[in-house]
Order: sequence, then C-alpha cells, then structure tokens
Amino acid sequence: MPKGPQGQKRPADSIGNAVMVAQIATGEVDDCKKSGRVISGKAGSKARIAALTSEQRRDQAKLAARARWG
Repeated sequence: MPKGPQGQKRPADSIGNAVMVAQIATGEVDDCKKSGRVISGKAGSKARIAALTSEQRRDQAKLAARARWG
C-alpha cells in the first residue's frame, strides 16, 4: 500500500483518497495486511508450543495465572 511522506496509510487529498478507495474495492490493494511482527509472533508461538512438553506448558500456565490473579 502506498504511504504518504509521513507514513500515512491514506492519501491526504480527496482525489487520491477516491482512487485509493476504488483500488481497495476492486482488490488491487490489500487494505488489511498483517504486519511482519504479527506473522512472526504467531509462528514463534506455535514453534514454542511444539517444543514444550505438556508438563512445562502446565507449569507456565500456573505461573501466568498466579501473576494475573495472585
């Protein structure tokens, strides 16, 4: 998605904004792309879960519950 000079996601002028809306409506531009951090975070959490045993996951869940509710 094209960005403005200060990182804006939408054009500041009305004509540019209308063109952007038309591109989103026709599917030329993806409006809701996930950031790289979100994608890598989800992949990392899946890899972490696969590496831990059920006992380790249970211990971490108990620790997290104590921190939250304790």
